[in-house]
Amino acid sequence: MSKRVFTRLFYAVGLCLLVSATAALAEQMRGPVTNLPMPRYVSLKASKANVRRGPSLTHRIDWVFTRRNMPLQITAEHGHWRRVQDLDGAGGWVHYSLLSGVRTVIVEEDMLVIRMKPADDSPEVALLELGVVARLGECGPDWCRLTSGGYKGWAEKASLWGVTPEELRE
Repeated sequence: MSKRVFTRLFYAVGLCLLVSATAALAEQMRGPVTNLPMPRYVSLKASKANVRRGPSLTHRIDWVFTRRNMPLQITAEHGHWRRVQDLDGAGGWVHYSLLSGVRTVIVEEDMLVIRMKPADDSPEVALLELGVVARLGECGPDWCRLTSGGYKGWAEKASLWGVTPEELRE
């Protein structure tokens, strides 16, 4: 084996180990306050929530979330405060009492078909418009069960924001 081939092989193995270690570290990230996985999804419990620049009442309010049940992603924790971001990446610090562990998602595809069973050939139950917030139920590798507007059914996971592609829920 030539020195050049050995060097390339050495770098390739090192890169694989680095990627593997990074993925393992990401899976192990836990919030310092709650010890829950980070990042994670929650929903907005209140119909109005001040979003601040930092984790205290002394920090300036940048804007106000006004959509109850909106899914948010928690990216950091500090005391009773959680740094969150929405579908558009906008976010800041919100008091934990304004958040709920009840999972919701936002529909990212206009006229998303909700089906009776998690299969493309299953009968349609409803169509959901772009931006609709739905309650999240169980999820398989490709489909999630949703409840919205009195309708229940299955939607393709790839068309939803508020659930990770690899997430499985019972």
